[in-house]
Amino acid sequence: MNTYEFSVVLSGVNENTPNLEDALFEAGCGDGLICFYNDTVYIDFTRTSPSYKDAVLSAIKDIESAGLGARVVSVDAGDLVGITEIASLSDISKKTISAYKDGVRGAGHFPSPILRLKNTSPLWRWSDVATWLADNGKIDIELAQNALITEAFNKALAVREPQPVVKELVNELSSSLAM
Repeated sequence: MNTYEFSVVLSGVNENTPNLEDALFEAGCGDGLICFYNDTVYIDFTRTSPSYKDAVLSAIKDIESAGLGARVVSVDAGDLVGITEIASLSDISKKTISAYKDGVRGAGHFPSPILRLKNTSPLWRWSDVATWLADNGKIDIELAQNALITEAFNKALAVREPQPVVKELVNELSSSLAM
């Protein structure tokens, strides 16, 4: 058994939800710290489990079975990241990460950012960066695998209740690709 640290963001509850702490504790979330940011509830977990995937999945099931109407909307273990988050998650200095990004250190071909390209604070997919770092021997492969699992969880959580416009866009994209 290993211990994994991650956070999950909830909807359907807030800090005024009656019996929030007790219901989550009774549902199996005693290894989580309930936190609040404005009206958002999130839980920082330190969960022991055979795998990262099992740890996150069991946390989601525990939360959603608590009878509060809470839904997990994302796993926040680093999904979209800037240089500071990359450095923190990988335990590599910001200066070294910047050198990798700029191609002055490392094997080259550092992943491209996917958002804020015109900004001074671009964002990368943590899974892309973690995979690159693992492939280049800079971090443990398990950290990269967990980044891919986090990304998959967030995709699954996003599509389990898609907005009508998302369904429409998926259909339009699918039909345009078939042409």
